[in-house]
Amino acid sequence: MANTVPWALSHTQIAVEIVATIAFALSGVIEGARKRLDAVGICVVAGLAAFGGGTVRDILLDRRPLFWVQHAVWVWVLLALCIGAMLFMRARHLEPTERAMQWPDALGLGLFTAVGTQIAIDAAMPAVIAVILGVVTAVFGGVLRDVVCNEIPRAFSDHRPYAICSFVGGWVMVLAHAAGLPQWGALLAAAGTATALRAAAVAMDWRLPAWQAGDAVRDEADDPPRG
Repeated sequence: MANTVPWALSHTQIAVEIVATIAFALSGVIEGARKRLDAVGICVVAGLAAFGGGTVRDILLDRRPLFWVQHAVWVWVLLALCIGAMLFMRARHLEPTERAMQWPDALGLGLFTAVGTQIAIDAAMPAVIAVILGVVTAVFGGVLRDVVCNEIPRAFSDHRPYAICSFVGGWVMVLAHAAGLPQWGALLAAAGTATALRAAAVAMDWRLPAWQAGDAVRDEADDPPRG
């Protein structure tokens, strides 16, 4: 049976989740504008980015009502943010770029990692499950955003570390909780770690190796040099 009792969140958790929602919504607005979607499409993409990961988390935890259904004001905040961002970009003649989208995305990744892992810990989940749910919270909104925008999700195709940054941040949250840090300190440590790792990966172009089949590697080695 679904848990229909609203789950209590601390003021710190609420603040972190609000900022994370705004950050991911901005990434959705930028990506939607980059793909030349209309206003409705941009709002939908922003909503998927902002609410998608938390919705999947709540479903897996059988948590009812969903966080954005329980607090409908967030929907109005999202709509206001989308309208304001679109008007601002048009007035300033700003050209949305993929790199511009990466920075709010990195911030949202870290913040959602922290709050998602904390909610799973509060639900008495084992450490590894709490970390996985933190990753789900942080990553799936971006996955939905990219799919709707007809892109292979960056979480899977961008060879710069993405989900790994969230995974590390989740373990920082678990270890901070086990060490008895106050909740605000644990949230900031986890969010800061994941955000800093992703921002560094983007800024310094850290890349994971792409998988290649053995035959493909041998074929490349056998190809004569071109010049």
